[in-house]
Amino acid sequence: MMRRWGVLFAVVASLALGACAKAPLAVAPAPERSVIEANLMRDISVLASNEFAGRKPGTVGEDLTVAHIIEQMEQAGLQSGTNDPGSAWLAPVDLVSTKALESHITLRTNRGEVEVAQSSGAAFAGSRRALIDGVDVMFVGRKSDSVVPETITGKIVVMLGEPGVSPQRRAKLFEANPAAIITVVEDDDAIANVRRAYGRERLVLASEATDRLTAFITTQVMESAFPDGAWSALVTAAGADEFEPQMLEATIAIDARTSRREFASSNVIGLLPGAVPGSGAVLLLSHWDHLGECGSEEADDLICNGAIDNASGIAVMLELSRRLAAHGPLDRDIYFLATSAEESGLLGARAFADAPPMPLDSIVAAFNFDTVAVAPAGSPVGFVGEGRTPLDPLILQVMEESGRTLGNREFAESFVRRQDGWALLDKGVPAVFLSTAFGSEIVLGPYLEADYHRPSDEIDRIELGGAIDDLLLHEELVRRVASTTAYPLSEQ
Repeated sequence: MMRRWGVLFAVVASLALGACAKAPLAVAPAPERSVIEANLMRDISVLASNEFAGRKPGTVGEDLTVAHIIEQMEQAGLQSGTNDPGSAWLAPVDLVSTKALESHITLRTNRGEVEVAQSSGAAFAGSRRALIDGVDVMFVGRKSDSVVPETITGKIVVMLGEPGVSPQRRAKLFEANPAAIITVVEDDDAIANVRRAYGRERLVLASEATDRLTAFITTQVMESAFPDGAWSALVTAAGADEFEPQMLEATIAIDARTSRREFASSNVIGLLPGAVPGSGAVLLLSHWDHLGECGSEEADDLICNGAIDNASGIAVMLELSRRLAAHGPLDRDIYFLATSAEESGLLGARAFADAPPMPLDSIVAAFNFDTVAVAPAGSPVGFVGEGRTPLDPLILQVMEESGRTLGNREFAESFVRRQDGWALLDKGVPAVFLSTAFGSEIVLGPYLEADYHRPSDEIDRIELGGAIDDLLLHEELVRRVASTTAYPLSEQ
């Protein structure tokens, strides 16, 4: 009988060990998930409250937001990660805000003078006022790379618009410091689109602010300003491979006025020091900013609270800081970065990359958290940045051990340049973005269609099942990549 029980025990033990071997990592029992969910909801509720007014940079909402993040980092046991005794926790992000006020454009040719109607032309300046008149006008058609810089420096450049291509052409032409660039667009509807795009407040890094003058005029205006058929002939000529830029027998007066404000925003940086000095760093990042008021003037709710985008990402990062700090230091330093002005072009992340508190090449891995509270538990993981860093083998291994599956690769990769990790990846930092929210268009699509950058992005839209899965996955990844034995640099 004892022998039978011994055999039975051995079989049961063997099965139990087999089950343990196959048990997924990065999971948590229901009570623990409930605690995580409560902590996430607490932070999201604060950050997405009306009191924080949409967390717009340069407002009281920013002050409240960074104060809350610092308070939570301190309570978790982190210390300032700025490595600047004179600026604990906060790293400056110097910004310039501009908003177009009004503009006037006048064309003068042998045919006479044309005052361009507001519906048919618009101009936008980086300075408070830009006024030019009486300078040479050069028509370049659709050329940019092949234009000799000296031929357009100080001149007004007229180029033909082409959807999806014009921004790159303008950027290239502006390198030659023309007085202004005028893009000729199809019709008044195109001008209306331009006004919507350029007319709202724009934020740029102060280090990148320029006084560039950009204008747009319709084809109909150009046709009416020149002798019959002259403009059409120029456009036809511009289609030939041998076309060379031509001086126009015209002058163009442009007067553009802009509201301009310079101010300092802040990134928040916390640090969990590692136990092995000089072994490198792991970076967790998430953007704290949102849009402030973005509802239509007649709407009852004007505030874009940004519960999902991106109070949820900050909440996950803060909860990870608590869990990692509670278990003591790992080998490598772990930095926690809450960035400003992501919504305006990854500006806070770019400012960090330009002036990091540690050498960028010491960062062995960076993980971004953005718009995470969309997918239900058990959803596939979107791997943004797959194939771009040495982290792939480790990530795929931990995902397999955790019972996680990859989502739509093509869909996830379409966001690689649209999230803060790109500012680091572009500088050679191994940065990735893993999120169930970006696993498929089926999951993310409804949010983008109904709530993204709208006042309806409220806390009642939150789905934390996938976010908790993501948090646990990242906790396991950070523990491994922050270990000099589990992730030795010599093998990367």
